[in-house]
Amino acid sequence: MNQLPQTGDFIYTYAYTDDEESLCHLEMRSFFGMDTQTKIIKSSIDVTPSRSPFVKERIDVLFEGNELSDILKQVEIVKMNDETFKVIFVKINDLISTKKVDYQQKRQIEREIGMIIDGQADVHHPDITFGLVPFEGKWYFGIYVKSDAVWLHHMKKPREYSTALSTRVARAVANIAVPNPNGIKAIDPCCGIGTVLVEALSMGIDIVGRDINPLVVLGSRENIEHFGLIGEVDLGPIAEVNGSYDATIIDMPYNLYTHATPEDQLSILMHARPFSKKLVLVTIDNIDHMVKEVGFNITDRCVAKKGIFSREILVCV
Repeated sequence: MNQLPQTGDFIYTYAYTDDEESLCHLEMRSFFGMDTQTKIIKSSIDVTPSRSPFVKERIDVLFEGNELSDILKQVEIVKMNDETFKVIFVKINDLISTKKVDYQQKRQIEREIGMIIDGQADVHHPDITFGLVPFEGKWYFGIYVKSDAVWLHHMKKPREYSTALSTRVARAVANIAVPNPNGIKAIDPCCGIGTVLVEALSMGIDIVGRDINPLVVLGSRENIEHFGLIGEVDLGPIAEVNGSYDATIIDMPYNLYTHATPEDQLSILMHARPFSKKLVLVTIDNIDHMVKEVGFNITDRCVAKKGIFSREILVCV
């Protein structure tokens, strides 16, 4: 394909359940500094779609116009050379019901654009897929990138806890803690079986783990190795953490064997404060008063639900 100037904007579409909405919006705010109820968002911030468990697809915008006819004129400069292509009219958009484009119209628009582009179309195995989407009164056309649900591959672990975070929640929590991994050092000092560690490491986040329980440390190491990842998991209490970390993730211990008491929770937070520039805290209890008592400020929050069971996720600095 010939070199085309990109606008620098990206359009992301989302899919989530009602139970996941609060968590998804917190992840959105962490990535983009804003959220949306419409399941489609435009930003100049480049996030790999597969990082989020909620992003469906991304369009790297090449052209924009007030009318579809503006796009039809602009795609005339696209020359595919030896590469094949396909055009997709993105399903999720913010067209009001009176202006909705039906299935046949979408296919017609795809064909119309395909006829204008200089190149060979291939609807089954294209080298490049283009996406078209109407959004906020304008039309956008660009490179289409589909999300790969990487987290799905991590659901079956050699070692598991029934009360561990789900892989989707763990992945979102890692993103909330470290939206941009460049130059960021992170730690999970109560890592348990390593659900967060696996998700974070798979996204290239520089994170280390730690736990006071020798059995779960072994299980965490086994889970990391099982997925071909490399990560350090140390045995020891949070009180022995040295150094400083840009992001700390703590899922307050809660299972059949280690349900942290209020005294335990306060102790964990007190020891985390000196080495944590930012803390993302997952808890089943309301511990706002403890968070403030040890010197953290809560800057954002959400609730992650699963049926009647819910966890609070707090972002603290």
